[in-house]
Amino acid sequence: MAVRRREAAGAGPPRMVAGVSYVGPDFEPPQPRRSPLRRPLTVAVAAVVVGSVAGWGVWQAVGDPGGGDDGSNRAAARNQPRTAPPASPTPSTEPTASEDGEGKGGKKGDDGEKASPTASSGAAADGPLKGKVVVIDPGHNSGNFRHTAEINRKVNIGTGMKECDTTGTSTNDGYTEAEFTLDVSRRVRALLEQQGATVKFTQDGNREWGPCIDERARIGNAAEADAVVSIHADGSAAGNRGFHVILPGAVHEGAADTRPIVGPSRDLGERIAGKFVRETGSAPSNYVGGGTGLVTRQDLGGLNLSTVPKVFIECGNMRDSKDAALLTTGTWRQKAARGISEGIVSFLRG
Repeated sequence: MAVRRREAAGAGPPRMVAGVSYVGPDFEPPQPRRSPLRRPLTVAVAAVVVGSVAGWGVWQAVGDPGGGDDGSNRAAARNQPRTAPPASPTPSTEPTASEDGEGKGGKKGDDGEKASPTASSGAAADGPLKGKVVVIDPGHNSGNFRHTAEINRKVNIGTGMKECDTTGTSTNDGYTEAEFTLDVSRRVRALLEQQGATVKFTQDGNREWGPCIDERARIGNAAEADAVVSIHADGSAAGNRGFHVILPGAVHEGAADTRPIVGPSRDLGERIAGKFVRETGSAPSNYVGGGTGLVTRQDLGGLNLSTVPKVFIECGNMRDSKDAALLTTGTWRQKAARGISEGIVSFLRG
């Protein structure tokens, strides 16, 4: 997510992990590798993950004392990636909830892990999630770079006015957030459809730009989605690492009333965070959320205007070289997709 563009977690009994009580659902520590040569490294990584989630119970009680991530730590260069977005592949043919315009989409080459199909099969398979509707919101759009006037137009988010959309960030090598989010979103869709869910996108590389943040919220609302997840990657300073899930705060102003969705959205976000840790081995953010991986915000139109359970996930920091090395790897993106989809499945199945 960019400096200006921020549109952009039912717990059972506490589980003890290496002496730390973790009250969020569905958490399991990353499994150690079998190779004895890697055991010391595995233990070290597990210690980092365990330590980072130790404050989760406190977080649930007191919330984000600093008001969450207000974007002040974002690098100014996030709105202007160092290279222009790469040439776009053939757009997907899947219809989405908003069809105006034909746009560009893209995805990074993989390292052996194939990406999911770029279009859905058109019908959900039979499975445990049959009848459930999930809306996936791939953050930004590769075409936004060419439509600055359109995305700079202000829209009402209830608590004020904000830009329609922004370009998003990129890695130092020019791999854009819009490419990343669309690729991970397609992987998530394929996994959810295998479970029988009906999955809709806010955009699937088939629009020139956008959609605006208020329209993204309306798409989820109109679909009467059981869950909505907006997928992003951050653009903070080098050295800032890890993922975080953004939850809606209680807002009741103008067209925004998040009070009915605050509770279920937190449940959704906690489940996604727990599964994301387990599948990717990534630690929660070391720069926002107090080590919990959870941030509550009231300034994001995509959350403020939602009437259905919704969260954002920042999968990592594209401006940090170590996080970027993961985000640009197809194998890791598949792990990220599994973490996100399994969190959604857990939420939908209760």
